[in-house]
Amino acid sequence: MRHPTLSVVLATLNEEANISACLKSVQGLASEIIVCDESSTDKTRVIAKDLGARVFKVPHADIFHITKNRAIAKATGDWILQLDADERLTPGLKREIKSLLQGSSFGYSHYLTPTKRLLNRFLPVFPPPHKLTAPASAYYLPRKNWFLTRYLTHTGQYPDPVIRLFQRGQAILPAKDVHEQMRVDGVIGWMAGDLDHYATPTFSRYLLRENRYSSLHATDLFNQGVRPGLANTIKYLLLLPISIFLSLYIRHRGFLDGFPGFVFSLFSGLHHSLSYLKLWSKLQNHDAN
Repeated sequence: MRHPTLSVVLATLNEEANISACLKSVQGLASEIIVCDESSTDKTRVIAKDLGARVFKVPHADIFHITKNRAIAKATGDWILQLDADERLTPGLKREIKSLLQGSSFGYSHYLTPTKRLLNRFLPVFPPPHKLTAPASAYYLPRKNWFLTRYLTHTGQYPDPVIRLFQRGQAILPAKDVHEQMRVDGVIGWMAGDLDHYATPTFSRYLLRENRYSSLHATDLFNQGVRPGLANTIKYLLLLPISIFLSLYIRHRGFLDGFPGFVFSLFSGLHHSLSYLKLWSKLQNHDAN
């Protein structure tokens, strides 16, 4: 009996520091690895080819998900696992996906955080996840995010579910926003094992990513018709930064994540201020031309 095959697909740009660990984490599981690389100037393509990937050099797209969709379109497997270069499968998640391909396990109906699972041992107040009896169209993968010196287990950052595993033809990225989820045609299940996201081990990498994300957000604000004025200035420079900081640091207990939790909460709020200032600058340049 033939088991379903799995294609692992990535979009990359100057990821020589991460690509090796990512691709090694799927070895023995993937039938093919496809990398669409946006003309990296480092060794990303060389490393990926050495690890058995089919590598395609493609032009840069302002919305990275356009390149991800290019990689998805080249996949031939029955299942597709879309990863970022700074992500890698944990052993538990790898076993779950292997069981799915072998037809012995099909994931769960929903997810319980470790805290809720612990509480259920003493008082079963949360409905336990039901094991699915057939494959879903796509799966949420719980993701743990490394920030500066630790994985953020609070600050609204865990389990950070992302849809990354799906049957070919059953999901696609709308490619309109950098943080969008996949659009799925059918039932969405859950895996229990974590996807390891080694996102921001240094503050300089965080600032690099934030510069790109805030520029995209400024473009979105421009397209939505947001224009500088007293109300918007108060909103984006004062109200949103304060409310988001308090939400992440107090409501989502970011203080339990130590100094990284404080920094993440603070700069998550300041993201809106930076995006608004970039919008203002964009409009100044637009009016000058």
